[in-house]
Amino acid sequence: MRQSLATLLSLGLVAAVACGAVAAEGGKEVDLALVLAVDVSRSMDPDEQQLQREGYVEALRSPAVHAAIRKGAIGRIAVAYVEWSGVAEQKVVMPWTVIEGAASANAFADQLAEAPIGRVYSTSISAAIDFSVRLLEQSGFDAERRVIDISGDGPNNTGRAVNRARDEAVAADIIINGLPFMLKRPNGFGDMENLDRYYEDCVIGGVGAFVVPIRSRTEIIEATRTKLIREISAAPDPEPAVVPAQGRESVNCMIGEMRRQQQWGP
Repeated sequence: MRQSLATLLSLGLVAAVACGAVAAEGGKEVDLALVLAVDVSRSMDPDEQQLQREGYVEALRSPAVHAAIRKGAIGRIAVAYVEWSGVAEQKVVMPWTVIEGAASANAFADQLAEAPIGRVYSTSISAAIDFSVRLLEQSGFDAERRVIDISGDGPNNTGRAVNRARDEAVAADIIINGLPFMLKRPNGFGDMENLDRYYEDCVIGGVGAFVVPIRSRTEIIEATRTKLIREISAAPDPEPAVVPAQGRESVNCMIGEMRRQQQWGP
């Protein structure tokens, strides 16, 4: 009998937690527990998904990232890599792994580079946040900081309200940062102008939370590396990546759901 998607996802989460617990035995205390939650919905073209993956792989191979890890008070972090799309569609691609230098970071990057990339319908940032919160809470790590890193190319359009998921995560002392992909002109209900502002108003939260928008393919590796270094070192941004227009109206956090309903009906 075929197992349901929900069952498989549940088993995947249990397996990830088990792997995290094993990793924690050798070094339970870490400076940072970080979930890299990446969008694999259909709005992301295959080449965009590949570039997104390469951005993380190359960033994890960067000596600057390795140096940032070593400079922490403990000198190690824990990382999990998750792909997400719809409400019931999250997959742990790389389970909790302790990274404490070049060797472990490169090994993580090499395994990530070889893993297949999923591609599924719908965009539920809220479900990705909720899944990542559970992953953090069950990781077994004693982390100075807990961070969820959300990357994607469109607004939440299914599942519960994204700002509610964000607010609950922040209340649990979890920081959410954003890496919005803005590589193409919006041409469908799943796209939107000023995605960086949507992320700023509706997705990110917590002390020091930030957005690093990606507007061209040539920026992906550098932007991802910069973002990881800031997350690892908790360094402030000397110049905010998103500067709201003075007096601008806040973005409607239900814009994605409204457009989906207009396209497909209630």
